[in-house]
Amino acid sequence: MTYRRSRSYSDGFTFTETNKAKAQSILNRYPEGKGASALMPILDLAQRQNGGWISKDVIAYVSTYLSLPEIRVLEVASFYSQFHLKPVGTYHIQVCGTPPCWLCGSQDLMKVCQQWLGIKPGDRTADGKFSLQEVECLGACTKAPVIQINDQYHEKLNKEKLIAILEALSEGKKVSPGGSHA
Repeated sequence: MTYRRSRSYSDGFTFTETNKAKAQSILNRYPEGKGASALMPILDLAQRQNGGWISKDVIAYVSTYLSLPEIRVLEVASFYSQFHLKPVGTYHIQVCGTPPCWLCGSQDLMKVCQQWLGIKPGDRTADGKFSLQEVECLGACTKAPVIQINDQYHEKLNKEKLIAILEALSEGKKVSPGGSHA
């Protein structure tokens, strides 16, 4: 993805009125002149509004909004795994690949996802419903193996539980972190 310095986003991304108020509330948490510290929560807000990913227009908007160089916004957006520089699925599946999860079988969970979804890490299904990513530590090592689907953790998984979750989501059912499906 090539980024050019462009401050013209009049046809691109802007916060909704509701999100402008949320962004102002976020900025109010920081001392005067320290708005750059709000970069991560502002990027998160923008990503959520933009369908789960950070486009060039989002980079330009957030850059202007926080009076930061676009490269600084891009550096943060490209460094942290919670930010996505390309569209993700309705259900974005992140499989922890660090040693505690790996030792407890996360590599098997990744294989299940790849086979069941028919995609590789970094891809999205043709219908846009699912995307898959291997990530570094999700911070729930004592409950390994762990995956995160959107904002929800699923812990102590095995192949059968994961397939049940994938089937439920594909049928439009809600899935709770404990594994029940409604």
